[in-house]
Amino acid sequence: MQDRVFIVIPAYREGPVLRETVESLLPYGYQVVVVDDGSDDGCLAHLEGLPVHYLRHPLNLGQGAGLQTGTIYSLEQGAGLIVHFDADGQHPVDQIPSLLEPIRLGEADVVLGSRFLKRSDLELVPVKKRIALRLGIIVSGLLTGVWLTDTHNGFRALSASAARKIDLRENRFAHATEFLDHLRLQRLRYREIPSTIRYTAYSIRKGQPISNGLDIILDLLLRKVMK
Repeated sequence: MQDRVFIVIPAYREGPVLRETVESLLPYGYQVVVVDDGSDDGCLAHLEGLPVHYLRHPLNLGQGAGLQTGTIYSLEQGAGLIVHFDADGQHPVDQIPSLLEPIRLGEADVVLGSRFLKRSDLELVPVKKRIALRLGIIVSGLLTGVWLTDTHNGFRALSASAARKIDLRENRFAHATEFLDHLRLQRLRYREIPSTIRYTAYSIRKGQPISNGLDIILDLLLRKVMK
C-alpha cells in the first residue's frame, strides 16, 4: 500500500489552469484528489472527463482546510504516500519522485521542498517574495522551534502514518506554521530537498500578497498568546 500515491490539490477559482495541472500528473499513475474550496467558477466543469477524485466545500474555507479534507479522504482511500500540490501548476511534477524517495527509503516521515537549497532555484524567486519568505522562516522558527530553509513551500510529501498524526486547524495560510508545530510535537522525522518553483504571470498575480503575510504573523502571535 505504501506505493499508492495520492496528490492532494486544494483549488479555489483556478479555472482552466487547474485542468492543465491535473493533466500533467495523470501520466504518472498518481491518484489525484482535487478539493474545490467553494469555487464559483465552475471548477468541476474544468475537470470534465478526467479520472480524478473530486471533493467540494460548500463555502470557501481556505487552503489549510482544503489540504486537511483531501488528506483525510486520501487516507480513507488507502493512500500510502500523500503529496500536497498547488493548483496553479508552479510545482514540478518531475520532482515528485525525489520528494517521495526519503520516505520510501525509511529515512523520513515528511519531506518538504525548499527554494533556498540551490542557487538556481533561489534565483527564480522574485526579490520581494524572497524577502517575505525569509521573514516567514524567522517567525515560524521562533514560534515552532522548527528551523527550515523554506517554511511556506506547499510542495511536501507525507507517509500515511505521518498524515494521520497531523490535524490542521488553521484553515488559511497560517496552516504552514501549524504544520511545523505538528512535526515537532509528533516527533516526526523530516527532511528538506531542493524544489524548483515556476513563477508564471498567473501564479504571481494569484499569489499571496505581503500584506497577507503580516496578517498571518499577527494571527499566529495572537493564538500563541491565547493558548
